[in-house]
Amino acid sequence: MPTNKKEGIIFTTIMCSMMVLGMSMYNLLLHDNFGLVTLLAGLVPGFVVAFILDVFIVGVIAKKIAFQLPINKKSKVQLILTISSLMVLGMVTFMSLFGVLMEGGIPDNLWAAYSEAWRMNVIVALPLQLLIVGPVSRTILGKIQANSQLILE
Repeated sequence: MPTNKKEGIIFTTIMCSMMVLGMSMYNLLLHDNFGLVTLLAGLVPGFVVAFILDVFIVGVIAKKIAFQLPINKKSKVQLILTISSLMVLGMVTFMSLFGVLMEGGIPDNLWAAYSEAWRMNVIVALPLQLLIVGPVSRTILGKIQANSQLILE
């Protein structure tokens, strides 16, 4: 877990980039539109929107809710799982709308398109975050923290 602002930014950057990459690939495959150019074209705007949402809206709200829930806050695992799950729900809520709008503007059936996108995204984003992206991001951050400790010594 990040211990200061710098580590928080590094961690969020790693987490966001991996989630945006994974979810972009999934959505392009889902819509039979996967290609390197299409993927790369969506990564930068997707990352920028996701990073801003994570830092200023979803992350703040998810942490606030997590610390109000009746969980054992001394348990790192419970806290990580709670915050991660709340983050996924919040990010899927916003990023599904972003994806629907990026796909072709405002569709006539916005609610139906959004609902379908949300449902299809949450079933992949939750396991992707909990089983792959979260653990990998924490491992990378741990290595960065260990290296910075060696430099300080």
